[in-house]
Amino acid sequence: MLTNKSKGIICILLAALGFSLMTFFVRLSGDIPVMEKAFFRNAVAALVSVFLIIKSGEGFKIKKGCGTGIFFRCLFGTSGLIANFYAIDKLNIADANMLNKLSPFFAILISIPLLKEKPKKLDIAAVIIAFIGAMLIVRPSGSNMQLFPALIGLYGGFGAGTAYVFVRKLGKKGERTPIIVFCFSMFSTLIAVPFIAMNFVPLSPRQLLYLILAGVAATLGQFGITSAYKFAPAKEISVFDYTQVIFAALLGILFLGEIPTILSVAGYVIIIGVAALRWMYNLKTDDSVTAQA
Repeated sequence: MLTNKSKGIICILLAALGFSLMTFFVRLSGDIPVMEKAFFRNAVAALVSVFLIIKSGEGFKIKKGCGTGIFFRCLFGTSGLIANFYAIDKLNIADANMLNKLSPFFAILISIPLLKEKPKKLDIAAVIIAFIGAMLIVRPSGSNMQLFPALIGLYGGFGAGTAYVFVRKLGKKGERTPIIVFCFSMFSTLIAVPFIAMNFVPLSPRQLLYLILAGVAATLGQFGITSAYKFAPAKEISVFDYTQVIFAALLGILFLGEIPTILSVAGYVIIIGVAALRWMYNLKTDDSVTAQA
C-alpha cells in the first residue's frame, strides 16, 4: 500500500507532466495577450472542478476555518501565474523558467513559519542539488535580463511557492481538492475577464485548440500539485517538481526539433539522480517505520 509520501511524489510527477504540456501548448498558440492565456489556462480547470464537486454530491461549501487559506492560495497563485506569464513574454524562456523554478525554495522557506515544518539537512541538500541541475538546463545568462521583468518573474516563483504552502495547510484541515482547485481557477478566470474585455485578440481555430489543450494540461497539473501538497510537505516532495524541465525537454526534442546541449543533459542526469535517491530514501524510511511499528 502506498504511503502519503509516495502518493505525493506520484501526484507531483503528474503535475510536472501537466504543466510541461501546458507550456508546450501555450508556446504553440503564438502571440496572444497574457491575460487571454491565463483565462484559458484556468477556465478548463474551473469547469472540471465544478463537475467533480457536483458529482460528489457534497456541495460547494468551504470547510470552517479554511476561508482565509483559500483566499491566500488564490491570491498568491493567481498573481504568481500572471507574473510568470509576463516574464515569459518579456524575458527569454530560459531565464523566465529559472525564476519560476525557485518556487520550491520559497515553499520550503514559507513552510517554516506557516506550517512549523523544519526541513532536514538531506531535504535541503537534495533541493539545492536539483536546483543546480535546473541551472545547467535553463542556463540563465543574466546579462540580457531586464530588471523589472526579472523582478516580476522572481515574484512568480515566490507566488507559486507560497500558494503551495497554503494548499498544504488546507490539506491538513481536510479541505477537498476540487474545492481548492475550483476557488483558485474561478478566481484567476474572473480576474482575467476585465483585461480580456479591454484588449481582446481574436483567435484562429488552431490557436483556440492549443489554448484549450493548454487548459486541459493545466488542469492535470493543478489537480496533481494540489493533491501532492495535501499528501506530503514541500520539504519532502518539492525536489520532484524539477522533472517538469525534463518533460518539457522531451516535448521539445520530439515535436519542436530542439536538441539539448551537453550541459542540459548533465542537468537531466543530476535531477533524475537526485529524484531517484530521494525516492529510495523515502522508501527506506517508510520501511524502517513500518518495521518498528
